[in-house]
Amino acid sequence: MTEDYGYVKVAAAVTGVRIGDPVWNTEAILSAVRATDARIVVFPELSVTGYTCGDLFLSGELIGAAERALAALAEASAAEKGRLIAVGAPLRADNAMYNCAVFIANGRILGAVPKTFIPNYGEFYEARWFSSADCLTAKETRVGGEMVPIGTDLLFCGTKSRLCVAAELCEDLWMSATPGARHARAGANVIVNLSASNDTVTKAEYRRQITATQSAKCISGYVYASAGPDESTSDTVFSGHAMIYDNGRLLAESRYDERVTEGLIDLERIENERIRMRTYMHGFRQEYRKIAFDDGEPAGLLPDSIEPYPFIPGDETEKQERCREILKLQALGLSQRMKKSGTNRLVIGISGGLDSTLALLAASEAVQLRNVSPKNIICITMPGFGTTTMTHGNADALMKAMGINARTIPIGDACIQHLAAIGHDGETADVTYENAQARERTQILMDVANQEGALVVGTGDLSELALGWCTYNGDHMSMYAVNAGIPKTLVRYVIAAYAESHPKVKNILDAVLETPISPELIPPDKSGKIVQKTESVIGKYDLHDFTLYYTLRYGFGPKKIFALAKKAFQSVEEGEILETMKTFYRRFFTQQFKRNCLPDGVKVGSVCLSPRADWRMPSDASMALWMEFFAR
Repeated sequence: MTEDYGYVKVAAAVTGVRIGDPVWNTEAILSAVRATDARIVVFPELSVTGYTCGDLFLSGELIGAAERALAALAEASAAEKGRLIAVGAPLRADNAMYNCAVFIANGRILGAVPKTFIPNYGEFYEARWFSSADCLTAKETRVGGEMVPIGTDLLFCGTKSRLCVAAELCEDLWMSATPGARHARAGANVIVNLSASNDTVTKAEYRRQITATQSAKCISGYVYASAGPDESTSDTVFSGHAMIYDNGRLLAESRYDERVTEGLIDLERIENERIRMRTYMHGFRQEYRKIAFDDGEPAGLLPDSIEPYPFIPGDETEKQERCREILKLQALGLSQRMKKSGTNRLVIGISGGLDSTLALLAASEAVQLRNVSPKNIICITMPGFGTTTMTHGNADALMKAMGINARTIPIGDACIQHLAAIGHDGETADVTYENAQARERTQILMDVANQEGALVVGTGDLSELALGWCTYNGDHMSMYAVNAGIPKTLVRYVIAAYAESHPKVKNILDAVLETPISPELIPPDKSGKIVQKTESVIGKYDLHDFTLYYTLRYGFGPKKIFALAKKAFQSVEEGEILETMKTFYRRFFTQQFKRNCLPDGVKVGSVCLSPRADWRMPSDASMALWMEFFAR
């Protein structure tokens, strides 16, 4: 049995057209349908006749030919099982003419959706021939000898998938109260737009903007197909603009060409996003007629490529801007907490690793917002059993370069005394040995903060919170957690972006970025190098963050995430991906008790684990359902 990952393949087809020749145009439409294996194929507005027929639309001969062409197209579609075809044609109903999107599948015409907003300004004269859907009272009209549903209240629903399709036509999209928004509230997850939007300077960019916005605000897929160059050029020109969007994200686009543009829309993601964000359902909802059609068996589709770092923009300019904005948000949150707490002083435990470095950068920006000296930041290095010369040296160099108040308080003797007091031999590097150091450091930070009237700045990041990779009531605890919304893979890029714009500390930050990720709670080897490397224990953060993103952001399960991860990390063995994902789910469930008592911290992205806001889960929830996949 083919797996169903929730994707549907759609196509926007711009074909050649002969103005006023439905027979020729229908053959062109059928050729385009046969050239793609997409489940939904969308053609431009009035594609059966051509959009620029002018007063020929008043000819009964042309309208009759268009209806016969639709019947022939329906008959031919019987050979295209499971395909939904949307073409544009003029249809008669209620002694008026309507500019319609006609849906065809499996040998029959399913229904027709008339255009609501009829442009009659500038170069457009549609009201000369067509009536608005608002004028329509009939529920059916005759096409090719068959009675066919007609109206703007039609949804075309697949019987074997989540697919639910609705239509708007060209001008409908450009209006403030779009039919598409109403369709989405009624359940449509893919909206198709049959358009004949002529081209003028800058118009294409505006089309992109409104199409992207419509897809995003409706939380839907959007397939846009506009008339091509073969339309009449007597007064205007058409570029055949085709676009496919998935919840505001452009999947594919073409212009100036007669071609079939394809894309995969993720119906599961749309459904999960709508369940999560219920406000899109608010407002007037009218009754709809749902027309079922057999949309075929699942095809097991997946995108050809998947970005392995979903938290990080692929575009370099966007990446730099994102990283700068994140640091600003961290600094703003921290500076406001300082203001409302009545203090201008901060305490940070600095290790020379990624997280404490980013916390220091955010603190530095925060004190600038407060217009106070960097000396108000008290950074404390607390060398313990696993501290290496490299990380300690990076920490010292960074504190000196940034001009902050630096202190060193070794924790070795205190930990030895504590371990002896509880009957630990002080040699066995077990969890007690490790956690005693983490809690000793937190105790020092809290006590110094009390002495100085300061806030302890937490350094743990989003990935560590997801995995519970922290010591309960140790580094788990602070007075404000500036990194709590930033995953490990993104921490690196925020630091790197800061380094690029701050040459004074660039070399030091580059050295931090090259340091292996480690809590440094186990003694180094004889050469002084780090032995305890986090990713050797729990797996790569690349894979953890990938799983974290798709689990929390879109609610995907292990089966789909594993399939996507194999595409994203093609150089990684499947076994490693599986083991890392298994570790993620096990720790994610068992470590919720740590997240349920997190300190306050700033949210910077769409994925957050604050128990007060974004993620509320009982600490004793069962992981069994998620682990079944790995047992199979």
